[in-house]
Amino acid sequence: MLYWPRMEESLKVPTAGVELEAALRVPERAKGLVVFAHGAGSDRKSPRNLMTAERLDAAGYATLLFDLLTPPEKEEYGANVFDIGKLTDRLAGVIAWAGERPGLAGLRVALLGASTGAAAALNAAARLGDRVAAVVSRGGRPDLADQARLGDIAAATVFIVGSEDKQVLEASRPPFARLRCDKDLRVIEGATHVFEEPGTLEAATDAAVEWIARHLP
Repeated sequence: MLYWPRMEESLKVPTAGVELEAALRVPERAKGLVVFAHGAGSDRKSPRNLMTAERLDAAGYATLLFDLLTPPEKEEYGANVFDIGKLTDRLAGVIAWAGERPGLAGLRVALLGASTGAAAALNAAARLGDRVAAVVSRGGRPDLADQARLGDIAAATVFIVGSEDKQVLEASRPPFARLRCDKDLRVIEGATHVFEEPGTLEAATDAAVEWIARHLP
């Protein structure tokens, strides 16, 4: 059930010299804006992100899902998906665009990143300072973020990782230790990288929504 009437639209967002396909939902009295940064091989139509966006929408948060790569760039998958600098520039540009858009300007911003998108989210949070209030890394690759800038992040940050995603879990611990902000590491028992085991995606979504609601009240 949705708590408030909403505006929903598909649009193209100009950022860093390109236009990216995006989907925007804005409740009538939005409490904040959650910008999604998907991971490798995914896009704005990711079922995992759509599920989380529905939950956030119901809780009164605007959500913006966008494709980090253009259609031609998706054809050169390997050359672009791990270009964290490019992804960071685009994410930062999308946040700047949102800050000037009627209905979004003035809203506090949270970032929800997955896989390589989480690295871009962490970099953007370090770059933008108090423009970003919270960061969620769900099955993310914080080890691909700029390690020297992690200590600059002011946004409350949570890493959500599956207990069976052992490589990512171990890779997340050193970046987590470098964070100086309000932080947490949530381990979802029985989950692998994309939370496909029964109940694990719901648990990861609960953790993400709870973190955002706590820090974008």
